[in-house]
Amino acid sequence: MTRARVLLLTAALGPLDYRVPQGSEAPLGSVVIAPLGPRRIGGVVWEDESFGAPDPVGDNRLRNLYEIVPVPPIAAPLRRLVEWTSDYYLSPPGSVLRMLLPGVAFADARRPIVEYRATGELPARMTPQRTVALGKIGARQGTVRELAKLADVSEAVIRGLVHVGALEAVSASADQPCPEPDPAFAPPDLSAEQTAAAAQLRAAVAAARFETLLLDGVTGSGKTEVYMEAIAAAVDAGRQALVLLPEIALTEPMLTRFAARFGCEPVAWHSGLRSTERRRAWHAIASGEARIVVGARSALFLPYARLGVIVVDEAHETSFKQEDGVHYHARDVAVMRGYFEGLPVILASATPALESLAQVEAGRYRHIQLPARFGGATLPDLAAIDMRQDPPDRGRWLAPPLVDALADRLEKGEQSLLFLNRRGFAPLTLCRTCGHRIQCPNCTAWMVEHRLVHRLACHHCGHVMPPPRLCPECEDEDSLVACGPGVERVADEVALRFPEARTAIVTSDTLWSPARAAEFVANVEQGLVDIIIGTQLVTKGYHFPNLTLVGVVDADLGLDGGDLRASERTFQQIAQVAGRAGRGVKPGEVLIQTRVPDAPVMAALVAGDRDGFYAAEAAARRAAGAPPYGRFAALVISSEDIEVARGVAQRLGAKAPVADGLAVYGPAPAPLAMLRGRHRFRLLLHAPRSFDLQGTIRAWVDSIDWPAKARLAIDVDPYSFV
Repeated sequence: MTRARVLLLTAALGPLDYRVPQGSEAPLGSVVIAPLGPRRIGGVVWEDESFGAPDPVGDNRLRNLYEIVPVPPIAAPLRRLVEWTSDYYLSPPGSVLRMLLPGVAFADARRPIVEYRATGELPARMTPQRTVALGKIGARQGTVRELAKLADVSEAVIRGLVHVGALEAVSASADQPCPEPDPAFAPPDLSAEQTAAAAQLRAAVAAARFETLLLDGVTGSGKTEVYMEAIAAAVDAGRQALVLLPEIALTEPMLTRFAARFGCEPVAWHSGLRSTERRRAWHAIASGEARIVVGARSALFLPYARLGVIVVDEAHETSFKQEDGVHYHARDVAVMRGYFEGLPVILASATPALESLAQVEAGRYRHIQLPARFGGATLPDLAAIDMRQDPPDRGRWLAPPLVDALADRLEKGEQSLLFLNRRGFAPLTLCRTCGHRIQCPNCTAWMVEHRLVHRLACHHCGHVMPPPRLCPECEDEDSLVACGPGVERVADEVALRFPEARTAIVTSDTLWSPARAAEFVANVEQGLVDIIIGTQLVTKGYHFPNLTLVGVVDADLGLDGGDLRASERTFQQIAQVAGRAGRGVKPGEVLIQTRVPDAPVMAALVAGDRDGFYAAEAAARRAAGAPPYGRFAALVISSEDIEVARGVAQRLGAKAPVADGLAVYGPAPAPLAMLRGRHRFRLLLHAPRSFDLQGTIRAWVDSIDWPAKARLAIDVDPYSFV
């Protein structure tokens, strides 16, 4: 009789022992389905010595595995990555394993899925929900659940549309072969600097050993074309390549660029895929059929059969840090996957993270630089508009110099971009009579007005409500006013000032899918948009040669709050959005509206002194022992009962560890004291880099009893301090 130790897809348990049915084999890494009480649950056969030994169970008490799933086993390097991620980020190994094995991994790739699409016939009875659903579905197809999520209606509404013939069933196959990319399809015409950089990357891929390379090039220098040469080398060698992107909205434009280079689109992996697409992609990746994969951070954990190189594009982006579940940073885990797999990892950025530059300084990363734009294009001129000396008109948000520059570009037939990193119309709705501010009932956050869809929304929990006619506090009518600008409000001002201008609002609300992003790109490239008004979604990845003006509406916005990386993020964000200007033959201009033009970050931006800014920032961090020269970890205790959360936090605080170099702050209410209906208290640990932070936290957390109503979230190397 054969035993197998199985790591299950559950956070509540470690590995369990099972009996392998007679006549079957379950080698290490096998994907299996096992019994757990009355349930059937997926898992992976793991080494006996990993995660500590469970209590011994007699052979006669073991339960049989239900099934060995016919997919390639999870290789040892990927199993080591699961163990490292679990250990470093203090997350249950089952939670990490779930990122490798989504539900589609257990589905037969040959079995078709029933999906639904619009027939073009309208039902005799059209309810408001049916109207909204059919409008949002359009030409798309998907399962009942996917269409309900897309249309933001219940599944019952979708089934009703099927019943009356407005939607029809179609059989969608997930067993279609992936096209084969051709590295020689359309080689780019590289500059001398690009050619030298590409040669280094190709050599690193050919060496087939672990190395981290920082591809550091100014905006418009052609970093994508350079790292595509490393991907071509991997494909030539019969291996797979993975490109990680910070936003799924960037996926569709990137797929188009890859198709132009390799003759076919790569395989995409992100949350916007349909079930059939996800199932097809997962099995193609696991079999090695998918040669090039472009995806969001979750693509990092997929079981590639023959991975040859990993590229992290826009590697400085904080969206690579997962803020719920397993709090991992995809950039750092990508480096560790490269280490375990023995392959090169390329971090590409025009504004590298200070952490990456510190690794270069320490000699751990190779630094490859592209200091000039491709094709003779020049970097844009930057200037600050002092809002104290040159304020906007009352009730407006654009200063006169920026308005004049917009008018000039419209007259010349050139395009402009206005950047404000704030979605919606206004961040706050206030009663002029009693001063009441409309707050989310589930979070300590204000409701943001989204005037385009006539609703107030919480950007933390997703709660939405129609704007009230009366003040909820004093019941005064017509007393509620919008305070502050969001992108929709700036777009309204543009429409008032330039009624003839064609505008596009670019946020996660308007570009909710790669297809919408592709539509936006096509409109801009065809000259159908004069002025873009957008959030951070427009700061990266886009190349519009006729865009010559960038206006930063509120450059000071990112400096608010107590974020230790506030200056670095502001520098990166403004430098990135500035890089959208003048990428063609026409010169670019960037105007930055600020009330603190003498602040070091603003002065460095205007002077183009990136090296000076990073040197000063590094010196300040080193003096404070802050990352990357020190370490932080956050513990957040939450409960629906505030007294339970406070009590647990106080007991944990009373047993705070004491050690040389370690500082423990708190407990205190978190800046976002309530989130999704749960009250939150926070403790923050600060320690030197050499300190055993994980071991200390494990012993500390185990020192108290945890009530069932309390929940603990541990964030090692936090990027969010709310």
